[in-house]
Amino acid sequence: MSFRITTANAFDASVRNLQRRQQEMTEAQEQLTSGKRVRRSSDDPAAAARAERAMAAVSRAEADQRALETSRSAMQLAESALGNAGELMQQVRERVMEAGNGSYTDAERSSLAEAIRSLRNDLLTVANRSDGGGRYLFGGQGADRPPLVDGIGGVGYVAAPGELYTASGEATPLTADGRAVWLQAPDPATPGATMSVFDVLDRIVGELTTPGRDTAVIAQGVRDGLGDIDALSENLSRWRSRTGESLRRADDIEQRLAQGKLDAQEERSRSEDLDMVAAISEFKARQSGYDAALQSYSIVQRMSLFDYLR
Repeated sequence: MSFRITTANAFDASVRNLQRRQQEMTEAQEQLTSGKRVRRSSDDPAAAARAERAMAAVSRAEADQRALETSRSAMQLAESALGNAGELMQQVRERVMEAGNGSYTDAERSSLAEAIRSLRNDLLTVANRSDGGGRYLFGGQGADRPPLVDGIGGVGYVAAPGELYTASGEATPLTADGRAVWLQAPDPATPGATMSVFDVLDRIVGELTTPGRDTAVIAQGVRDGLGDIDALSENLSRWRSRTGESLRRADDIEQRLAQGKLDAQEERSRSEDLDMVAAISEFKARQSGYDAALQSYSIVQRMSLFDYLR
């Protein structure tokens, strides 16, 4: 059996070949323009899936970095607040020591008591400090109002005790447990018992404003007061160290997140980015193929019988 290739068949084949070559060159040109080897899933399903997983990993890392930065900011503010509290407690201690002066009158001790009461109120302001975003630094597991409230019976804690953490891969604190910081310092005189910063200062103020006490009673009150103040200051210092440790841990987590994000970005690049040197070489090859197809097409156009009959 013999086959006859008609002019029409040759013409159609040349057109199809020309269109295919043009499509290949256009695809190569689009890759060069975008810089991407994989622009849609159909280009390379396996590579597209790897790139998608890498993009998800980058998004998770960025979300964790934002949460970590929020935690870092809160802990920096909490550390600063506890530093301020330590300075205020030192001023209280100096006033209490001064009140132990045997030559002071009741009026002079009452004046010192007023100074201590003012410092006590400053401490309460520090304890209710906000992070500027609607969250309280010592609000425990959450509070929509200042967590420490001054009432008739003294300062009480109205927030949920504990600490609030970020909802991320490596949870970091957003708040400190205000009840433990301010109201539950270990009592050195009674093992297992706790004491409140504000109760101790209220007691000291009450003693200093009581007239007619003899020198021995005053001296004992000053010794007891200084011991309690030192224990309270030590508790505040421990919590300050704890926030400092949270900040150190945040630095370590930040490094891990940054490395994980970089690894994911590199994986995405390996999966979908274009090798420009190879792509340019491929484009030139396809361009040459397209030029050859054009020449072939022009030759086929001249193969019509009517051209020979003219």
